Amino acid sequence: MYLEHFGLRETPFRITPHADFFFGGANRSALLEALVHALSHEEGLIKISGEVGTGKTMLARVLTERLPGHLRAIYLADPLMNRGELLAVLADELQCPRTDGTDAGAHRLLRTVQEALVAEFAAGRQVALLIDEAHAMPAETLEQIRLLSNLESERHKLIKIVLFGQPELDDLLARPDMRQLKDRITQHFRLDPMQPAEVVTYMDFRMRAAGYRGPPVFEAAASARIARDAGGLTRRVNVLADKALLSAFARGAHAVTAADAARAAADTQMRARRPAAGRPARITVGALLVALLLGAGFLLGRFSSAPAAAVDAAPATAEALAGTPAMQAPADPAPAAANAPPSLAMPASAADDDADPLQRLLATSREWTRSAPGERWFIQLMSVPAAQSDNVLTYLRRARRSLDPQWLRTYRTDDPADAQLAVIYGDFADQRSALQALAALPDWITRSRPIARQVRSLRQP
Repeated sequence: MYLEHFGLRETPFRITPHADFFFGGANRSALLEALVHALSHEEGLIKISGEVGTGKTMLARVLTERLPGHLRAIYLADPLMNRGELLAVLADELQCPRTDGTDAGAHRLLRTVQEALVAEFAAGRQVALLIDEAHAMPAETLEQIRLLSNLESERHKLIKIVLFGQPELDDLLARPDMRQLKDRITQHFRLDPMQPAEVVTYMDFRMRAAGYRGPPVFEAAASARIARDAGGLTRRVNVLADKALLSAFARGAHAVTAADAARAAADTQMRARRPAAGRPARITVGALLVALLLGAGFLLGRFSSAPAAAVDAAPATAEALAGTPAMQAPADPAPAAANAPPSLAMPASAADDDADPLQRLLATSREWTRSAPGERWFIQLMSVPAAQSDNVLTYLRRARRSLDPQWLRTYRTDDPADAQLAVIYGDFADQRSALQALAALPDWITRSRPIARQVRSLRQP
């Protein structure tokens, strides 16, 4: 809409990853070079963690294009797969013959994948498996990742593996049953939010990458406001900057002011993020890799008095993260305020404590299911076998960062032969409203193919 007004050839602040818009500042370029070096010379697993919206997916996509010729990248964007599905994806990428879905077939598939990796190695190539959203992977799939990391020739590993994930990945790897996988990780990297000055440089870079030629569009006060409201997260910066440009365009202006930035923040319903406090400092890059690359002039890491900033007390809505006009919450929600789902803040203790929050949410969601008019609509975000309750908890933790928690609910089917747990969202007056909300969901949610349904479909005949 505003492209011609600002002399742009394409949208500068889209949230989908595009290698031409990779920003090398804020330590990103150094981290990319470190990853390329580690994949080229290291044998262990590599982990990159960072808050949602820091640019992990962009980094992974650019990494696939920057790897040397002897490394073949396989990028996995969907973490919610079981071990059989993981092997099937690898087999497809390596053009292996398919097997049946039995346990024996799975073993044959693993052998087939191993043989394909050996053939790649014999041809002078190695496979680099890049796994996005690794913190959401089921435990059994992570165990398969560990087993894959054991595949080797006489002297070298047959497959290199990189795990990209949110800070929950660190918590997951700290579990006793994940010790063997954690011990195989030789390089730990962290992707930090940008500093305010880096946000200014980032926005100017994106404008010029999109074709802008001229003085800076964002006034200092506007940049400061966007940096503050975004908390240094690239995805939030993109959403706010895009809406601020639209505000300036609507005024017929060629400079984005603080008032435009304020309108953008109000439209997205974002709150300024506050930095976390009280946690010890840590090095962002593995010390071994620092020693290897400092002589070549790479600045691989920096000390930080605090890690990535804390998530908002009230997370941004899906519409804000998707860069679309804000979806209003239903004016007449069926459940009463007293029926709002309980907090899903999980205890840091034993896994046995995890059942209670899910059971409480199931109970309050059941009340909504019974009381909401049957003609109203909701969005089913995902569904898994009831035995995989841990996956539902992991999904809910992440969804709370992207969606309004009060509209997140769960339900369980009563079929004893095929009991399912599902996560649902919203309470909409009609199908059109539900479909509009579905279209505004973040990319990571739409990968699970959510659908709009009526409340009456949840009720047993």
